[in-house]
Amino acid sequence: MNKDLIAIFEYLEREKGIKREIVINAISESLRAAARKSVKGLGEKVSVEIHPKTGEIEVFTQKKIVEKVVNPADEISIEEAKSLEPECQVGQWLEISITPQDFGRIAAQAARQIITQKLKGAERDVIYEEYRHRAGELISGTIKRFIRGRTIVVDLGKVEAILPERNYPKLERYNVGEKVQALLLEVRDTDGGGAEVILTRSHPEFVEQLFIQEVPELHDKTVVVEKIVRDPGYRTKLAVRSFDPKVDPVGTCVGVRGTRIKNVIRELNNEKIDVVPFSDDQIQLLQNLLSPAEARKMKVFDDRIWMVVMDEDYPTVIGKKGMNARLIGQMIGKEIDVQKLSEYQKLLTIQMAELGDTPDESYDEKLKIEGVSGLILESLIGAGYDTMRKFMQAIPADIPSKVPGVNYYDLADKVLEQTRKKKG
Repeated sequence: MNKDLIAIFEYLEREKGIKREIVINAISESLRAAARKSVKGLGEKVSVEIHPKTGEIEVFTQKKIVEKVVNPADEISIEEAKSLEPECQVGQWLEISITPQDFGRIAAQAARQIITQKLKGAERDVIYEEYRHRAGELISGTIKRFIRGRTIVVDLGKVEAILPERNYPKLERYNVGEKVQALLLEVRDTDGGGAEVILTRSHPEFVEQLFIQEVPELHDKTVVVEKIVRDPGYRTKLAVRSFDPKVDPVGTCVGVRGTRIKNVIRELNNEKIDVVPFSDDQIQLLQNLLSPAEARKMKVFDDRIWMVVMDEDYPTVIGKKGMNARLIGQMIGKEIDVQKLSEYQKLLTIQMAELGDTPDESYDEKLKIEGVSGLILESLIGAGYDTMRKFMQAIPADIPSKVPGVNYYDLADKVLEQTRKKKG
């Protein structure tokens, strides 16, 4: 019995999921090529038989029985043939055992590379069969080793998967032997003819699948994640919608006392997660993303949205290194330009003063501001701001004291807009 070969069969079946007949076929083909190299005078009709239970190897060649041998590689004389098979006749094909005494050593050396290639192909087929339909699923494994710096090899059982350095947050650190959960991103071919399973922990869908694992309503589609964006390791934002009016989508994802979202946050090593109600209306979705902060002023352009927020809300809306505003912009599909209220008011005051100093005679006509009620205009005129120029040159703090309930900056914004329309 060839115990070494049997051990290989059992290992590949148990550890790699490769069936024994696939292994035998791969080895037989490689040994056939090795036999032709190691035994002189062999023709094309060479076959190798490997017993699946004992691992014994036999090499055969077929030769045609002839009266006179012309081609020794493919022919055998009738006299020699009868010594092997007394009942044979001229014209028949005779199968002859030609297993060399040292064939095991020679064959193993010659066949090693071919066997490796064949087994890679067989392993690739197993990988594709097992994992190609599981892209987008959560999968768990054990960290086996590190390659090429911080790229991680993860043992999934039958196969090893790759978790590239770019596919997990920079802040995360791992050790050999630790359990790791990730998203199966893809199965792809390798340059060596095999296949590899690629994992990710940085993709936004990884977070979505973690929520689906924790929230039954997401699993049964009562609640769906409409949009999700992420800066891996720092912050994730997801907008959710409920198809049942009785089900609060945000509360469902957060869970009682935050139990559901806490499990996701723990898996993400305390990454911040914002869950907001989705809206088809872009502005409403923006307001949901800003809450509890609020845009005091807003203008929507083709590629961006400009807004003014309270000074105390500005750091939260912007976030560390502009991350929060950037993620909000990705959610709504526009760049977000945020300005502090104090800066906006200062700029308004400067622009109004500059306009008030221009020689435009129309500014000396009776005060008229589009979109402002006649009652407010009469109150301003009564307080001494009877022309546009006088209003432009006013001290902002004086307006509410002389005309209670009137916000200078709201009126100044309308004046500037009116002026822009007039000029352009």
